[in-house]
Amino acid sequence: MEEIITLDYGSGGLRTSQLIESILVPAFHNPTLEDLGDGAVLPTMDGPLVYSTDSFVVTPWRFPGGDIGKLAVCGTVNDVCMAGGQPKYLSLSFIIEEGFLMEDFKAIVDSIATTAQLAGVQIVTGDTKVVERGKGDGIYINTSGVGPQRAAGLSRKAIRPGDAVLVSGSVGCHGAAVLMARGEIPFAGELLSDCRPLHQLSAAALEAGGVRILRDPTRGGVATTLNEFVEGSALTIELEEDAIPVDPAVAAACDLLGLDPLYSACEGRMLAVVSPGLAGAVLDALHQTSGGEHAAMIGRVTESRPGHVVLRTALGGSRILGKLTGVQLPRIC
Repeated sequence: MEEIITLDYGSGGLRTSQLIESILVPAFHNPTLEDLGDGAVLPTMDGPLVYSTDSFVVTPWRFPGGDIGKLAVCGTVNDVCMAGGQPKYLSLSFIIEEGFLMEDFKAIVDSIATTAQLAGVQIVTGDTKVVERGKGDGIYINTSGVGPQRAAGLSRKAIRPGDAVLVSGSVGCHGAAVLMARGEIPFAGELLSDCRPLHQLSAAALEAGGVRILRDPTRGGVATTLNEFVEGSALTIELEEDAIPVDPAVAAACDLLGLDPLYSACEGRMLAVVSPGLAGAVLDALHQTSGGEHAAMIGRVTESRPGHVVLRTALGGSRILGKLTGVQLPRIC
């Protein structure tokens, strides 16, 4: 009979201790966590800190190219990076439904440990709760992250006319991969989530210089994120459809469902608005960094349609890209 998570694993008693000491501490072993205190005492970090938190409810918990554990690390690591930080430490909290397979829980923990090591962060504190059958949906995870600020002033307020808009790789992969895992896409091709930590790519871009703002286009995709850059301002972002990298498998999958890849979530892509004089240097830096080999310049900042994102189509026309409306892809992260 397969071992499952039962309510007593979240009781704070013997079973909770066994879960922590036999699975979690060995997976994330570091002196701070091994103290098993109510919180983590961290070394002093000079200057301002960047802090972020996020929760993850993706279904199914495993998808092509990743799983909820990998996603929980990448999501928070990437948010800290996009704010100009260098992520160092994460907290990790689970809400698990009674009956969740212990084997699956261990696989998720292993994935978290592997991804944290790849991203150069330590899991230093956390919590585990178990809820009754039917009161959850498998497993939910929350992570918070903190690290020193490596670049100040990254903000939509820094964007100027003439700036270049860059993306670190093909768009929409994560959303399409999760839909395939749900069986919503009758598609035989290879679709993999782009889920990955962006610590190296963000560092490369910031070192090259001229970066006005960074953002990872998760829920709502590229189109929604770029709208957030210019809404309520005198600025416009003009995109060139032919310049936007879209994997053929993602394009085909989105066509099947009548979806636009520009609104499909990414979990390992970075948007950067960069001063025109340094756009080439940033693009070169991304091309030389793992995960940025297919980075592209996809548009410019203008003042042609204040507060809007405009897509120049391959046929010579144009259309306004608004924010995502409705729930196109629920439970995507």
